Amino acid sequence: MTETLLAFFKAMADESRLRIIGLLAAGERSVQQLARDLDLKEPTVSHHLAILKARGLVTARADGTTRWHALDRAALERLTKRVLQPAKIAPPSGADAWDSEVLQNFVAADGALKQIPASRKKRGAVLRWLMRDFADGRRYSEKEINAAIQSHHWDSATLRRELIGHRMLARKDRIYWRLPEAEWHKGGEA
Repeated sequence: MTETLLAFFKAMADESRLRIIGLLAAGERSVQQLARDLDLKEPTVSHHLAILKARGLVTARADGTTRWHALDRAALERLTKRVLQPAKIAPPSGADAWDSEVLQNFVAADGALKQIPASRKKRGAVLRWLMRDFADGRRYSEKEINAAIQSHHWDSATLRRELIGHRMLARKDRIYWRLPEAEWHKGGEA
């Protein structure tokens, strides 16, 4: 978590990048528009956008010969949840200590899941960790669920099925929501 925060703050520790984020918060922009609005050269804007994209804060889409850049609000929301989650601040105890030990072995410093554990009990710890990206009472599209999972591991289909199988997520008509923790299958009983 510390390395993720450091990388985020390094990316944001530049006035031009902060101004780019501000403009993109209002809507999509091309490099040319950003350069004009910020009174910067296009290669300079492209350099700043590359840094923001590397941190997952900005997305780009092609439309003919123009690339449109936008603020990735979902990525910013996930980062905020990770930073402000009380469980990350307090030292773990009991079952949480076991989860933390499992996560140290399966999660890289940048938040990427190295592999999906074969053990059901260890997989349960990883799934509980993934659930911190999903808020109570919010409905998610399948695309949003996949994006949140893929920010940690490429195999969103398997992990999505596991989250449903462990009764952590529910779905109906391709809409997903978080189930109460009391209903979750905690370890190997899924």
